[in-house]
Amino acid sequence: MSALGVLGTVLTVPVAATVWLLPRWLPPAVVRLRERIFARVNGTEGIPVPGPLVGPEDFARVYAHPAADGRSRGAGLSDLFWYWLAPGPQMHQEHLEPGERYRTVARTTRRVLAVSHRRSTELATASARRVLADLPVDRSSRVRLRDLMMPIWAEVYYELVFGAACPPDVRALVVANAHDVVTALKCCGLRHMERRNRLTRYLRARVEAGTSPVTLPEPFTAEETAWYLQGAFFNTAVVQMSEAMAHLLLAIAQHPATQQELLAALDDTDEAGDRVLDRVIDETLRVHPLFGVAHRITSAPIRVHDTVTIPAGSVLLFNYLAFQRTGPAGDDTFAPSRWRTLDRGEAHFVPFGIAANRACPARGVAPVMMRAVTREVLRRYALVSTVRHSRSLPSRGPCFLVPAGAPPPGRFRLRLMRLGDGWADVWRSLVQLVLGSWMVVDARRQRLCASYFEEVRR
Repeated sequence: MSALGVLGTVLTVPVAATVWLLPRWLPPAVVRLRERIFARVNGTEGIPVPGPLVGPEDFARVYAHPAADGRSRGAGLSDLFWYWLAPGPQMHQEHLEPGERYRTVARTTRRVLAVSHRRSTELATASARRVLADLPVDRSSRVRLRDLMMPIWAEVYYELVFGAACPPDVRALVVANAHDVVTALKCCGLRHMERRNRLTRYLRARVEAGTSPVTLPEPFTAEETAWYLQGAFFNTAVVQMSEAMAHLLLAIAQHPATQQELLAALDDTDEAGDRVLDRVIDETLRVHPLFGVAHRITSAPIRVHDTVTIPAGSVLLFNYLAFQRTGPAGDDTFAPSRWRTLDRGEAHFVPFGIAANRACPARGVAPVMMRAVTREVLRRYALVSTVRHSRSLPSRGPCFLVPAGAPPPGRFRLRLMRLGDGWADVWRSLVQLVLGSWMVVDARRQRLCASYFEEVRR
């Protein structure tokens, strides 16, 4: 072989190895680059909790402190969140500043979600049956779990708000709105405001016609009520419940022993059967918490300990995943059996936030509904998946649903799923880099949050 041929062979081997390993190294590298770009555009802002100033032992106390009550005003990061949650982010319950407006909105949300466990189970079960009935019964279906779950929660929350079955065209509006919001949040696509505005117009028409049982009192306007309904129920609730179920079902699909244990307890409608499901739900939310970072702005100094006091006006960045990776359950291993003996109060486990500071208003009904939907899925299908399971789940949870009696996917299909998911991560990470960078710059330009509070002061 000539010297040139030898050189070509020498160069080809590392290039081929680099390309083959691309799905492993490129996505994490692009995520790190995207984080640096976000920090460069937004500026370095915030005190990480847990972090150097506030350790995990003080996480809950600082989170619950009365002075950790500011939500959006005064944080540059808020412009980005408001951009993602438009239209009407100023009416999103989680982004309202403390005061009478927030208290009125929070009371209204609690009334809507004040339903019995029996009613919660009935709603979720009926909707799951309707949606799952559209899938084939004689062969495996390859689905995206988050996409499969969205119509279920669109129906459930429509019925909670309007007290009637959700029409198919309205369900489509809700799903399109929720999908657009979560896709933008994960930087997998740009915002499409017309999709969101179609739902706003529908909700406003219901409020103005007097056919919405849930309204906000004066001085809230019909448009503000529409924004509230959209943000609280047809955005956050639908997205978070769909994400939670995607994580739960994907975890079940990738842990056969857990799936078998659940099948054995499937017909147990008593507390014993619920406990098995609850352990799996808790472990899923421990390993893959729904919330990433919650930011709060301090309205007064917070004394952490003798040598550390957080000044007023500081932006606290409460990192749920980092906190849940400390304490007696700080590992990444998926092991539901740990909850047989592990005390929730000692586990650094905050799946729905801290009760004293804007905990998730659906924390009472969410686990009950998740149980009901999980039972309906497992009664019909075995679940199989070989994709990467990350907390952000930008893949939307590819999974095979195998009906009873149908052949499961073979090794080739499962290997192809894993290979395809790895390469999809490569192009998706590049898409996230480009679109995420564009959105953070555009959000900075529009200044939705900063401009709103400047207008309020006038």
